[in-house]
Amino acid sequence: QVQLVESGGGLVQPGGSLRLSCVVSGINFRSYQVGWYRQAPGKERELVAGIRVAGPTNYADSVQGRFTISRDNAKNTVDLQMGNLKPEDTAVYYCNLRPPGSTWNERPGGVNYWGQGTRVTVSS
Repeated sequence: QVQLVESGGGLVQPGGSLRLSCVVSGINFRSYQVGWYRQAPGKERELVAGIRVAGPTNYADSVQGRFTISRDNAKNTVDLQMGNLKPEDTAVYYCNLRPPGSTWNERPGGVNYWGQGTRVTVSS
């Protein structure tokens, strides 16, 4: 059984930082690309950051330079370090695992696993 479990969300003031972590089990983690997505109230889910099997990364324009995604294949984890947070970063953040070579913004063929989400609220 494949499981993705996110942690690290919470309430933070504008300009603050948070680190999200996603632990993956039940699958050969190192063989898949993983990403962080978010969904704000009334909006569609969007890619925040993704990291491919060999390490190349993709970021949404809105978080470029503020967020960093990383993976640890020995620990089966993918982290999202978020800095200089803004109120518009408020959303539920989801971890996703999909086949290598997948596009980030289309439903992939094959596996497509999601975590339960962790809420991030940026507010003073």
